[in-house]
Amino acid sequence: MWKGACDTSSKCIAEAKEYNKQRYDKTHMDPDFKEGDQVLVSTLSFNNLKGPKKMRLICGTLHYHQIGREQFSGGEDEFPSRNKTYTAQDIVEVEDSPGPVKKIIKASKIRLNGKDRRQYLVRFKNQTADKDIWLADDAIPDGNLHLRILRASRRTEQSHQ
Repeated sequence: MWKGACDTSSKCIAEAKEYNKQRYDKTHMDPDFKEGDQVLVSTLSFNNLKGPKKMRLICGTLHYHQIGREQFSGGEDEFPSRNKTYTAQDIVEVEDSPGPVKKIIKASKIRLNGKDRRQYLVRFKNQTADKDIWLADDAIPDGNLHLRILRASRRTEQSHQ
């Protein structure tokens, strides 16, 4: 009975090894990193990547040595499964124009070069309140239209009081 149990368990282990080997051979791809390549390294959460880091020394198919920051002479030893290839992307410049005006919120007077001038707090479409800026009336896009709307809303507020 003992011998039968040992034979059955050794047979199950051999089948499991064969299955895992076939599965590994089908899905496994050896990484094609070379010395000097830049890679991103996945962190503990596997969703965040840090880097890019340079491959300094390839110690085999399962062990790489990477250069860390320049001020540290050492580096980090990493497994290739944690590395992703890094491709440099072109930097896209974002336009600074905030877009069309949504509404004028407030008006205030300031003294500029000895003259009183009005400035208006302008909110832009698809922007949050922290992007509101103070502009002079001649610097507001479609300023005449929005100033008329502001003055009309003030008149209706005063008439309702």
